[in-house]
Amino acid sequence: MAGNLTFEQLKEMAATGEIDTVLAAMVDMQGRLMGKRFHVSNFIDHAVDETHCCNYLLATDLVMSTPEGYAATSWRKGYGDYTLKPDLDTLRRVPWLEKTALVLGDVLDHHGHAPVPHAPREMLKRQVERLSAMGFDAAMATELEFFLFEGDYRTLQKDGYRSLVPFNGHNEDYCLFQTTKEESILRPLRNHLVGAGIPVENTKGEAEVGQQELNIRYGDPVACADHHTIAKHATKEIAWMNGAAATFLPKWAPDKVGSSSHVHLSLWKDGAPAFLDKDGAHGMSDTMRAFCAGMIAFARDYTFFLAPYVNSYKRFAPGTFAPTRTVWSVDNRTAAFRLCGEGTKGIRMECRIGGSDMNPYLAQAALIAAGIKGIEDGLTLDPAYEGDAYETDDVTEIPRTLREATETLRGSDMLRAAFGDEVVDHYVRCAEWEQEEFDRAVTDWELARGFERA
Repeated sequence: MAGNLTFEQLKEMAATGEIDTVLAAMVDMQGRLMGKRFHVSNFIDHAVDETHCCNYLLATDLVMSTPEGYAATSWRKGYGDYTLKPDLDTLRRVPWLEKTALVLGDVLDHHGHAPVPHAPREMLKRQVERLSAMGFDAAMATELEFFLFEGDYRTLQKDGYRSLVPFNGHNEDYCLFQTTKEESILRPLRNHLVGAGIPVENTKGEAEVGQQELNIRYGDPVACADHHTIAKHATKEIAWMNGAAATFLPKWAPDKVGSSSHVHLSLWKDGAPAFLDKDGAHGMSDTMRAFCAGMIAFARDYTFFLAPYVNSYKRFAPGTFAPTRTVWSVDNRTAAFRLCGEGTKGIRMECRIGGSDMNPYLAQAALIAAGIKGIEDGLTLDPAYEGDAYETDDVTEIPRTLREATETLRGSDMLRAAFGDEVVDHYVRCAEWEQEEFDRAVTDWELARGFERA
């Protein structure tokens, strides 16, 4: 979870004028940084202990609506405050913003100062604690895919997002010449993130026009989610500062491949890879087989946490590198789960269900919870699937709509045991509201199809 700046260093940099602004941020249900910009002197004197924010920040949607139906807060309850407690281990420079530092905070109840159980960062921390009690540490990494477009956000917004032009006109998967065209954005992104203490490995072109991928070195689960969230925030800001726009919408056009966010996961015990057994099939230990069996068995239960919006489900289509079936395979990109690093110290399972719009804290927490259940129940892992997983009809299908994923979330005994009924009910309401808002919408497709011909 470590940043790259101590509180003592912050005070020294404030005294010399090197830092004059501190961003104190929480992570909302959508995986965004929400908070305040403090003058550094006020942060050092007061806000370092705590600040406050409206509790609707964990009961709203992408457009900051105030939906009814949440038990945690509402108009009837008056929308009170949460306490935001800065986690000074996350304090870091923000090199792409002038004289600015950032600290992430944990969300606490304003009255008793207990952690808020449905706060994404808290949900992940609790699952990490469950793993720790079993003697395990987790190593996790996420991939961030996104599209770059010509024009800044405000220009595209005023146009209604109707004239989107990808920053690059070619498929640029691994192509160094094509990605040179985007170095004005991606080079500062890599360098600034490293300057902020984010262990960036690389950027690369992805398999669609204007599509990019950012890879960050693995870390413990909370650090991984922190890095993902800050990197996503930085990508948008740095694109905007360069007159461009980045989108993490999973499917921006029906004829384009979508953007994912794959999650890599392994367990360790006493510094050794708990997933590795060189004498086992594919080098997999019994622990790995049970953990992965849990992730696969309960994949339908937690799909909402990897695909939280109506648009998220437009990705799941054959021949797009997005999975449709909950099978695992050895280094096979048609499966929902791909074994990587077979027989090596780096052996791990990659979950390919998540879209670029996922909240990493929620996604990682759900995967860990399912894996723990697999170990607790001694679940058996089916043999690896071979061939094109898109072609099979005899294995479980990933939920194909938000409506379906909402019901699997609602009925998940595993998630209710891991997170608590109140937490699951909170996110069920989040999913319901997103569907209700879409159901009220009249789309361009409906107008074009039926305006004259209906």
